Amino acid sequence: MRRLPFRRLVSLATLAVIGAATMGTTAACGDDDSAAGGGDSGPVTLRLGYFPNITHAPAVVGVEKGIFAEKLGSDVKLDTKTFNAGPAAVEAIFSGALDATYIGPNPTVNAFSKSKGEAVRVISGAASGGVALVVKPEITSVEQLRGKKIATPQLGNTQDVAIRYWLKEKGLKTTKEGGGDVKIVPQENAQTVETFSSGTIDGAWVPEPFVSRLVNAGGKVLVDERDLWPDKKFVITNLIVSTKFLKAHPETVKKLVEAQVAANDFVNTKPDEAQQAISDHIGKITGKPLDLKLIKQAWPTLLFTNDPIASSLKTGLDHAVAVELTQPVNLDGLYDLKYLNEVLKTQGQAEVTQP
Repeated sequence: MRRLPFRRLVSLATLAVIGAATMGTTAACGDDDSAAGGGDSGPVTLRLGYFPNITHAPAVVGVEKGIFAEKLGSDVKLDTKTFNAGPAAVEAIFSGALDATYIGPNPTVNAFSKSKGEAVRVISGAASGGVALVVKPEITSVEQLRGKKIATPQLGNTQDVAIRYWLKEKGLKTTKEGGGDVKIVPQENAQTVETFSSGTIDGAWVPEPFVSRLVNAGGKVLVDERDLWPDKKFVITNLIVSTKFLKAHPETVKKLVEAQVAANDFVNTKPDEAQQAISDHIGKITGKPLDLKLIKQAWPTLLFTNDPIASSLKTGLDHAVAVELTQPVNLDGLYDLKYLNEVLKTQGQAEVTQP
């Protein structure tokens, strides 16, 4: 499995430049011989991105258990790539290195916005929940965060927006440069565990399994993000595809959706096997299997659903606008749930309302 070297922070300004260049080449997503020119009548390569963490369990399990390979069939070559945070995956979509990816809501909006609604479509949900603010045990209130350093996975990613908005609501300022009342420090999740343990940072707003890792390293949950949303549901992961790939290979995209639904069914009906698959797969990527106890500790905070929970994405956009990380965006056309609803209907499951 290859990993793209997208380890640097990707600012929204950078995405804007990429987006502009993308529009100049008609949203060149997947613009190479493997993704264009062949239609669905011949062999197709699908380059699929995801993050090696529990909030991307449908992707991790789907790849590890061969669900994607089975549903895509012999005519589709699956080429998987892993990322640390959403902006890097967006860069890969824009550069033509990726055809589809599991990703959080705010980078989804950024990709749609920067390409003027041309580059991507949401084709399915994947997961809700699994995010929290973990802090040093002596911090017991939001006011005690003043002057502290709090990590997020990447500037402009879903968790980065979430904490900045939450702090704003509490009367505390942040800046994109790391200033303000609370200093936000974007860094890779694995690094966050080290910096928290060493005392370099005072906490982090992160997804699982890093919430549990930080708790096990002596931290405590100050905010469970589920408590901030109606019915405790908010999209943490959805599945997007480049519009160009969708138009060129609609049958492949439908098979991808079938794989997503099948992977979620496996995750929900066989949790023990799914948890073992996550541990094994992350071990193949990082060289060290993820502790099963850690996965089981994090599992109850997550809901694996094919519904992309569009209302929460739109609310997240409002939050990103409020903290000045993006401009207002018309989201008309972002969702294309046709194939999802076809698959769900075939399986006798409730269809998802098209936003």
